[in-house]
Amino acid sequence: MTYSELMTLGVQMLTDAGFEEARTDAKILLFSVCDMDFMTFLRDGMLPASKQQEECYFKALEERKKHKPVQYIIGEQEFCGLKFCVRPGVLIPRPETELLSEAVFRNADGKRVLDMCTGSGCIAVTVAKLGNPSFVAASDFSTDALEIAKENACLQDVQVAFYQGDLFETVEGMYDIIVSNPPYIRSKVIKDLMPEVRDYEPRLALDGTEDGLYFYRRICGEAKQFLNPEGRLMFEIGHDQGTEVSALLSEEGYTAIEVKKDYAGLDRMVFAVWPGDNKEI
Repeated sequence: MTYSELMTLGVQMLTDAGFEEARTDAKILLFSVCDMDFMTFLRDGMLPASKQQEECYFKALEERKKHKPVQYIIGEQEFCGLKFCVRPGVLIPRPETELLSEAVFRNADGKRVLDMCTGSGCIAVTVAKLGNPSFVAASDFSTDALEIAKENACLQDVQVAFYQGDLFETVEGMYDIIVSNPPYIRSKVIKDLMPEVRDYEPRLALDGTEDGLYFYRRICGEAKQFLNPEGRLMFEIGHDQGTEVSALLSEEGYTAIEVKKDYAGLDRMVFAVWPGDNKEI
């Protein structure tokens, strides 16, 4: 069977299974299995695939038909133009989180940056790679996530200090920027998420408890012990959490609170400044 025939069959299989992005998914899986890009496919599409490539491709299609995310099947996801390893155990980096990373590395020149709830390390590694910080650290509760984050730091050849623990439990030092994309989905909503998320991505990285604000409350309170005066706290939020997270920051004494929207016009980030007065240590 040629590569073109495999592509056609893959698109048909996923279309029949009800996938709206059947062509995109089939293409990504074929290119990954056969180690090719679009230009190679245009050149070699009429050439026969090997038996091993056929078997691997059909196995990947069967996994996709079970709603396993494409990123977990191929083991990678692009983020801010960089390739990141992803496996079950870490949240798949989202395009909306790119906005948060961009905001951080634009403000990271010469700064000390901490990425809280780092997951795959996409924010920390991107900031270290594309920004000009003086120091980057990342923390996560999950040892599995930290192993993947460390792999990504090595993959991109950047230096990141990693801390394993319950939020700030093992973190050392003071920072000019603390950034976080914490779990923020309300517990009762998780059962209604699309199966790719609900059945495959780690609940630990999704569940923000009953009201979705548990980690924001804790980080707002605990971050003050690790922020330098005039240091910035930068959050990704759910589209309906801007007002609530802003209120939490205000109650904790942060200033210059701003809610930022994504390209769809939805509330997506909240930024604030810790003035450094009456510091709780």
